[in-house]
Parts: sequence; structure tokens; C-alpha cells
Amino acid sequence: MNGVGTTDRSAHRLNGDTHPEAPGEGGQTYVSQICRALEAVYESRTTNETRKEASIFLEDAKSNEEAPFYGFTLASQRSQPPHIRHYGLSLLEHAIKHNWPDYSLEQSITLREWVLQLAQSVAQEDALFIRNKVAQLWVDVAKRSWAAEWINMDELLVRIWAESLVHKELVATILESLSEDVFAREDPVATLRGTELSRACVNIFTPASILSEHFPSRETSVNVRYGDEGWLSRLGAVLESYPGNDPEMRGQENTCAIKVLAALKASLSWAIPKALVAARCVENICKALTTPNIPIQMASLDALHALYSRSNFDDDDFIILVCPMYKHDSVDLLRKIYRWSVVDASNIDEDLYSLSKKFSELMSLLGQCVDEKPFLIHENNDLQGFLSLLLEITSSDSLAVSIPILSIWVRVLRADIFGDSEAITRLIGPLLELCSQRLIRYESLSADSKDPTYLFLSEDIDTMPERHAFLGNYRRYCVQAVETIVRRKPFEAIYHILGQVDQLLHDVYRNQQQLQVETYSKNSHSYLRVDAQFTVVEAALRGYRMWTAAHGSRPQQDELERSTMETNLETWCGRLLEMSFEDPLIRKRTLQVAVAMSTSALDRNTKFMLLVLKHILMTRPVDNPSYPAYSEAVKDLQNDCTHELQRLAMKMPDYLLNVYDELEAEVNEIAASDRLDDRQKLSFYSFLFTITHRSTTIDQNLREQRLRSYVDPIKQSWQNPELEKSLESFSSFCDLAGVSKVQEYLVSRRAHEIDDWSTYQLDDEGKAIQAGMVQRFQQLPLKPTKVFLGASLEKVKKGTEQYERAISLWHDAVPLILPHLLKFLRFSHAYHNSANWTGLPGEMKSIVDRLLMDRFWQAGISTGSKDDFYARVSGTKTTLEGFASSVRSTIRTIREACYSMLYSMTKLESHFYGYGDLPVPLAEALFSDAKALSSHQLSTMMSMVRYIVDDCPVSLREKFLPPVLTSLFMEIDAKVNGEWEKLGRSSQATNRNDNLTEEMKEESILRQLTYASVLMVAALLDPSRTDQPESNSPRPNYSSEVGHPHPNRTLTQPDTMRAFVLSSLPILRPLLLFCTHALQMRDSRCCGIIIRVFRSITPDFTSPTSPTASAIREYICSDVLKAAITSLNDPYFVDLQKDLAQFIATIYTLYNVPSLSNTPHSILLSLPGITEQKLDRTAKAMFEAKNLRQLRALLLDLLEGVRGVSVSEQGRIAPRNGARKSAAKERSAMQTQFMHVDDEQQARGKNERSPDLGGVADMLG
Repeated sequence: MNGVGTTDRSAHRLNGDTHPEAPGEGGQTYVSQICRALEAVYESRTTNETRKEASIFLEDAKSNEEAPFYGFTLASQRSQPPHIRHYGLSLLEHAIKHNWPDYSLEQSITLREWVLQLAQSVAQEDALFIRNKVAQLWVDVAKRSWAAEWINMDELLVRIWAESLVHKELVATILESLSEDVFAREDPVATLRGTELSRACVNIFTPASILSEHFPSRETSVNVRYGDEGWLSRLGAVLESYPGNDPEMRGQENTCAIKVLAALKASLSWAIPKALVAARCVENICKALTTPNIPIQMASLDALHALYSRSNFDDDDFIILVCPMYKHDSVDLLRKIYRWSVVDASNIDEDLYSLSKKFSELMSLLGQCVDEKPFLIHENNDLQGFLSLLLEITSSDSLAVSIPILSIWVRVLRADIFGDSEAITRLIGPLLELCSQRLIRYESLSADSKDPTYLFLSEDIDTMPERHAFLGNYRRYCVQAVETIVRRKPFEAIYHILGQVDQLLHDVYRNQQQLQVETYSKNSHSYLRVDAQFTVVEAALRGYRMWTAAHGSRPQQDELERSTMETNLETWCGRLLEMSFEDPLIRKRTLQVAVAMSTSALDRNTKFMLLVLKHILMTRPVDNPSYPAYSEAVKDLQNDCTHELQRLAMKMPDYLLNVYDELEAEVNEIAASDRLDDRQKLSFYSFLFTITHRSTTIDQNLREQRLRSYVDPIKQSWQNPELEKSLESFSSFCDLAGVSKVQEYLVSRRAHEIDDWSTYQLDDEGKAIQAGMVQRFQQLPLKPTKVFLGASLEKVKKGTEQYERAISLWHDAVPLILPHLLKFLRFSHAYHNSANWTGLPGEMKSIVDRLLMDRFWQAGISTGSKDDFYARVSGTKTTLEGFASSVRSTIRTIREACYSMLYSMTKLESHFYGYGDLPVPLAEALFSDAKALSSHQLSTMMSMVRYIVDDCPVSLREKFLPPVLTSLFMEIDAKVNGEWEKLGRSSQATNRNDNLTEEMKEESILRQLTYASVLMVAALLDPSRTDQPESNSPRPNYSSEVGHPHPNRTLTQPDTMRAFVLSSLPILRPLLLFCTHALQMRDSRCCGIIIRVFRSITPDFTSPTSPTASAIREYICSDVLKAAITSLNDPYFVDLQKDLAQFIATIYTLYNVPSLSNTPHSILLSLPGITEQKLDRTAKAMFEAKNLRQLRALLLDLLEGVRGVSVSEQGRIAPRNGARKSAAKERSAMQTQFMHVDDEQQARGKNERSPDLGGVADMLG
């Protein structure tokens, strides 16, 4: 190793003293002590006390000024066990990371030479973790001194590279880690020297000829490179010569090739494109990809993935790096690799299957490139072959393999440049066929299904919530593909789709047998097939509407084709309605398709609309409550009938007015029968009401007469003296709702001693109480008011005649309804508070929560399918659990009817917001007992409250919002923070195998509530929010630049919601307290949003003269800053370290000035390991920082000893449970993305339809 050319400094301590080869007597004794302490720690028979003492000694040893020398001594002694040598390396690491700035130049050179000697002496027999640690020490030194006082690093690497395969592995590891730290990771040390290190890396990786061509005038006075090849060429040469001729070396060659590929992967994202071509990187990686060795193939795919994930390809780079992948030979190679990776669903090879999924992701990136720059792909490229390969991968039985390519198909199909492309046109038919097949609901298949796709799904996704989210995303892509294909080729595609559906329906119709209600299943094979095909039809109709909205380039021909198409659609749908299916759910889907046809493609066809309407009215299924599954399906059909009627009434009121008398007679006949409950009857009358209200051709006097006939009885019911009397107290409310006897019944049956309520059958008394609750609720005015108020205002635009008509109809009802409505709301919340259950024995207090805890199903949370949940709920109706379900259903229905009416009333603007002294009573009704609600129930209330706040007119904010928002954030903070603390305690105390599913469900619900709360804060303080935010405005967008230290910067514009909130201390106090707690809630998404909110508002409190600004500023400087530092010290928030660091730096640079505050300086100075000198040095650099990345790096470097886990260490830490997941279950970032519902879909967007607070997303029991 003498050829490397290092200076032998092994005989010098860092203090400059010389010594013999072995440590002196004192040093040797100390080294021996270290060895004994390590043995004590690792010895299983050591007592806890001894182990603790040894651990303390070993930690203290790192602070010994001779620690680096002891570390080098231990690490270089091959006779020592690996764990002792590794500890020696950790002593060197600690010295480099924490003491480097304090060392003199000679000391730092000595330390560097020790690291070089350790690198030179690595051997094959050294443990891998020893070699990796040596490589990391090299990188740690390089980040601090390379390209400054250390110039010859590249020469040393080249010489070590030439030694052996194990040395090549070491150098490759060094290059990989150095490249990652400089270009990819938020490494504070590398960031502070970012320009020097990045320039030096480019210098040593790039071939000299390309470097001269690319940077002809570069500075060459300090030459950090050695030789002309550059590391891209040297690394590539290893792959080019792989495998060698010596079979005995094959194992080492494989390991070396994987290390080389990892080093290339780290550089491909930033290397000069021409350098990659000159070094033949793509060719060499593809050569490695053909090797029948899965680890090497995976490493090759990782490298190519890094290359084609680059977002900065200019046209020339695209041509030289991307286009070659579309050549015939490349496409043929890719096809062979894919087919080789295909596995059998009944016998899955996990490693090969992982390769298949990774390969699909690579092809997705290449497909994305086709979409981004199709005009650069030369006609000599085999684009047809490439797209055929994409379709072949999309057709994989594994949806995990298919979905990355399916998402690309959606993009490619939408691109105008491919509209009439022959390469695309040839594949549209098979793609349409595939999407139609894949729209089946796989989650509804039986658990013993042998369907290959289902088997792969079960292998890939263990939990039902993730499965629901994944399949939802997959179906969404299929639907979007169908919509786009129909928009592009409407006539060919629709005829093809209708032909498919015809064939299926005739098969189902012809083969259907007498329906057996006893064995009825909501997931029959026939229904699942029909549902999938009808979903395709609905997607096709949306695509057709897109085409009709844009057509006109050939007006006469387009109109002729459209007329022919619509005639054919009418004929087809007429045949569909003539089919008589016995399955209620198939009948339901048939009606949905018919209404969709009538309101979209055939929206001008009055005759067809009346045919559909008649069919709906004639659909009168016979229920059979003895068989719950069938009964639920019938109810589904009945509910859908009324919903579809309402859709028609809103879409075509004038057409329906022409046959109003016939419709009224039909509705009266239906209502007179005993087949419908009161809710369904109300829906039919609402249908007539909507026609009258929305029509533009009706006589005004007749309209007024008809509308008043519905509304006046409702107003009168709210003026009933008996109602007022029944709402005087909580106990009278319980009598009114029919729940007054519930407590007595539960006490008499000692319900708290019954473990499983679903096994306790109700007696006659319990059944009588159950029936009484239903009867009492039907007598309340809540439901009719909710229905007709909603029908008056749903999807009605302000300023229209319909809107003014609704105002005229309801404005005088507000003073009649609101006082009673608030009492209904307050008492329905109070029922959840066990303190209000007077006389309930102390040992039974807990049953109130149990009684009122909703059973619900929600996609992304619940285990099992929705149908399984229905079955469980239906099967317990006559048990004590069913009794509890009736109680909570009654209270929930009252509560959420109040929410719905309040939401509708917000549309009345000043008639609601300006009513009397509404704000305080409203806040009391909403929040006085809100803490007793569950997280799920509070989430429902939150969505309604946000509507109330958002719709408040600007002129009434000062009067209306402070009581509401102040109470809201006080309760939200108490509830959410309390639930997170409770969750933290239970996770520590509970056996993780004990009811784990329920814990996960509760945590998921809590995360939803936290997210809803955080989004509300973000919306209120959104800098881009206007005075009157549009209901469908995007979520708050906080620029990454917000919070950069500009002391005089003011983000807030006057007269905005943000300005109003920030100027109101009563609102701001509880809001900021919640935000402070949210910084430490273990939810990275919510914490990230709150950090951005804080960075956004911090500049608003820099005024030295404002008392409000001063008070808020000191709170941020103390409580908020401490919370941010605490989270920075929590390993859970490692992904947010750079955001937290930037926020902490923002507080310091904005507020820690003489005229404002010294608190940030004092708090940072109180942290362990931070001296006045160190803090002053960092503070000076922060004030001079040129960009946010440098600002973050300075703060992270300052708090290196405080942070829980370094952000640059991500990916280097083993899983906490110590167990490696199987290869098939380890997910990439792209795979993980498909396992989650898009945030935009979850985020609340205010639409014009009254929210179904009873549960659009969930089914309650």
C-alpha cells in the first residue's frame, strides 16, 4: 500500500506528541478499559447495572481528547473482534463530526491520514459494516476538507481502486455516499460547502475531454482530479468487463458490480449528459441488466430509474440519452427482460416479482418521456413496439405491475400529438378491453378466489384500507383512460363498449335463475360483472360529453354523426330498460345508467327522459326484512330511485312541469302505499317541490301556492308550543327524542357487565323502547325542514331568480327555526357527556361512550368490505348492540340534521348571519359538550363549521366569527391534543397484539380529525385567500420561500380573512396554542402544514411598537420555538427536519434583533453542547446566508447534537423491529404513492351541494 503516497502519521497523537507504535502504559490501560466495557455491554450475562455503567463509560470516552487515537488503535488492530473495531471507528467519527472545527491544520491532517490508512488496509475478510464505516469516515473528512486543504483525494482513490476488488467496492461506496451527501441529501456539512464540493465532484466524475468541452474557461489553478478517464468511465469499465474469466472470483465480482451500480445511480441524476454518453453508462448498465442475477438486475434498474427520473433533459440530452431506449434493439431487450421477470400467481418468486415491479416503474418513466417530448422521437425508433410493450405490461395479472404503466397511458392518450397516431390507434381496442375487464371490484371477490389478479393483490397488500385505496386509484385510471379514448374516438369506442355490454347483459339475463332471497349475496359474480361494464358505460358518456363540448371542426358531419349516435344510444338504453332483472342491485345500476344517459348524451331528448322517469316510478321492489342482505339491497334500490328522481328534477324542471299533474298523482299513489317509510315519502314530495321551484315557465302565483303548501306546515310545526316546552331542559329533550328510558333499561340489565352486546338478545321492553325512538323522531320537524330547505338551495347560484325565490320562501322562517334548532343541537351533543346522565351509577359511566361510539365503515380505514359491515350491523338489530345502534342513530340523526340545516342557512347570508345575537348561542350549542364527541363525530361537525366560517359575509365577520372561532379552537385543541396524548400512553402500555386493529382504526380517525383541523387553520391564514373565497378554491399554497428572513416583510393584506384572524387576539390565542401542540403531534403531514403556516405568519409580528405583535412574538420565541426544537429532536419527524430547521432559523433571524427579542438566543444557548461562541458564529452566518438551503444547513449543523436522527442518515438505519420485510412487500416511493388516496380527494372542497352529513364516505351503525 506504500504506493498510495500518504504520510505515516500513525506514530503521532493529535496533540503532536510522538509515541511508540503501541500506546503508552496509560493509553494501553485506557484501551483495555474500553475493551472490557464493550465486552460487558455485549455479554448476555452482564447485569443491568454493570451494562449501564459500561455504556456511560463508552459514551464519556468519546469526549476524551485522545479518543481519535484510541479509536484508530482499536480499529487498526485486526486481532480485535469486529464490534470493538467498529467502536474504534465510532470514536474517530465522533471526533470528525463534532470537533473538526477546533482542530489545528496539523491535527486535522493527522486524523485524515489515520482514515486513509484504515482505507488502504481493508481486506475481504473484514466485516461489511467495518468497510462501510471506513468509507463513511472518508466521506466525513472529504466533506470538511476536500478541494480546500486536501487536494489529492482523487489520486488516492484511483490508487486504492487499482489494488483489488474489495478496494474497488470501498471506493465505489465512498463515491456513492459522497455524491448522495453533496447532491441529494440535506447534509448540513456538505451544504455549507456546496459550491466547492459539487464543482469538485463534477470535476472528478467527468471525462477530461467532456469537461474541457463543457467548461472551456473553467478555473484550473486548483486541480482536484487525477487522470483523464473520470469516475464515470472507471465505474463503467467494471461493468463492461463483467463477468470475468475466473469462476472463483464470481461472488466478489457480483458484489463489486452491485457497488459500482450504486455509485453510478448516485451520480446519474446530476452528471453531465454528454459525459454519460462518452462513458457509455447506459450501454454498460443495460449490459448488467441482461445478467441472470437478480440483485445485479435490481441495481441496474435502480440506476436507470435514477437517470430517467431526471426532470431537466433539454432536447439534445433527450436525443442522446432517452431516444436510444426506443430503438428496435433496445425495445426487444426490454421485452425479453420483462417476459423473463413474469411470475406465476400461484407460485410467486418474491425476488423475481420485485424485479418485475421495479421494471414496470422504469418503463413508466420511459413512457413519461414519450409523453413529454414525443416530437423528438425519430421515425426510425420503434415507437410502435415500445407502446405495444407498455400495453403488454399493463395487461399483467399483477395490478402492482400494471398500475405504473396504466397511469402513463392516461397521460399519453390525452396528448393532442397522439390523437390520430397510428401507433396509438392500433392499441386503443385492446386497451379499452383491458380497462373494461379491470373495473371489476376485486375487493368484493371471495377470499378463496383463485383469480390470478386477486392472488397477486393479496400478496402485495395485506390490509384492507390500503387495498381499498389502491384499487380506487387503479379504477380511477381505468375510467380516465376510457373517458379519453371515447373523447378521441367517440363513435368507434362507444359502439365497441355497447357491444360488449350487450353481450354480457344477454348472458346474465338469459342465465339468471329464480332469485333466492335466503341465500342472496350483494357480491354475486353476475352483479360484479354488470357493475364493471356499467362503470365503463358511465365513463364513456362522460367522454362523449367532452367530445360534444369541443366538437365543431366539421359542424355538419359532426352533427350528423352525433344525431345518429344519440338515436342508437336511445335504442340501446330502451332495450336495457326492457330487461327485467331480479337482482335489486343490478336494477339499481340499470337505473343509474339510464339517468346518466338522459342527463348527458340524451339531455335534449324529452321523450327518453320521460321513459326513464316512468321506469323509476314503476320500480317498486318488494322488501323482505327477514333476510337482511336482500333487504339492504332493496333499500339501496329504493334510495337510489328517489336520488335519481331528484337529479332529473334539478336537470330538467321545465320538461317535467309539462307532466306535473300526472307525476303528482303517481307520487300520491306511491306515498299512500305502505311500502315506503317517511323518509322515502319526503324524497318523492321533494321531487315535486324541486320541479316547481326550479322551473322557469310556471305561473308565478301557481308556483307560490305550491311551494307554500310544502313550507308553511313546516313553519307551523316549529311554532308548536309543545315543541318549545319539550326543549326547555335536557331531560325533556330526552323524552321528546324517545331516549329517556334508555338509561333505566341499561342499568336494569347491568349492561356494563356484558362483554359482547351482540350476543344479548333484546326483550320486549327493549324492543318497545327501540320502536318508540323511531316513532318519536318521525314526529319531529327536523327531517322535513332539512329536506325542503336543502331542495331550495342545493346547487343554486347566488343572484339567480331561484336563489331570490329561496330567500323569499325561507327568510321569515329563520327566527322561528333557529332558537329551537340550537337547543336540538346542544342537547344532542350533551347526550354524549356522561355528566349529564344524572343518577347513572359510577361504575356504569363508561357505557355512555360505548353506547354512543359509532360503528362505521370508511374506505381507507375499515377492515373488511362495506357489505361485510352491512351484514354485521343487520345481524345485530335484535340484540343489545342493535339497541345501542338505535340510540346512537337517533341522536346522530338529530345532530346531523341540525348540521345540514345550519349549512343550508348559511346560503341565506345576512338573514342567517345577521340574526339577533346568534354567534354566542351558536358557539355554545356547537362546542359546550363537543369534547364528549368522538374524533369521528367531531370531524363531521368540523366540516360543517368550516362552511359556516367560510361563508360569513365580510361585513359581518367582526360580529359573528370571534365567539365561534375562539370556542372552536379551544375545543379542538383540548380534544385533539388530549387524544394524541391518550394514544401515546396506550401505545406504551398496551400489548401490541391486543386489539391492534381497533387501535389502528382509532389512530387513523384521529389523523383525519387532526388533518381537518390543520387544513382549517391553513385556510384561515392562507396568504392568497381573497375576501370571498370561492367554494372550490384550491387548498392553501404556502410558498417554500415564505419565512425567509426579511425583517420588514409583511405578507398580510388588509380586509382579508387572514388579516382579520391575525388582528383578533381572542381568536389568535387558542389558534396558536393548537398550532403549537400540532407541531408535536406525530403526524408528519399535519406537522408539515403547521410549520408552513407558522413560517407564513412569523413576519407579521415584527413591529416593535405593537403590543399585540409583541405578545405574539414572545409566544413564538418561547413556546413555539421550544416545540419546534422538541420535534427536531424526535426521530419520528426526521422527514421534516429541514422544514423545522428553516422555521427555527426564521424565528431567530426575524426576531433575535436588539429591538425585538433576545429569547431565541437564550433558548438555543440553553441547549446541551451549544456555547456562546458557537452560537454567535452560526448566527452571524445565518444573517449572511444567501439562500434557504444554506440557512437550514447552518441551523442543522448548530443543532447536530440535539437532533434525533440526522436527515442524511435516512436509509442507513435498520428497521426498528430488526426484521427485514420480504422483497415483495418492500415498496418503492412510486408503489407507496398508489397505496394512498390523493390528498386532493380527501381535502374538503366546498361544493354547492348540501353535504350528506349522515355519511357519504361512511356507513354508520
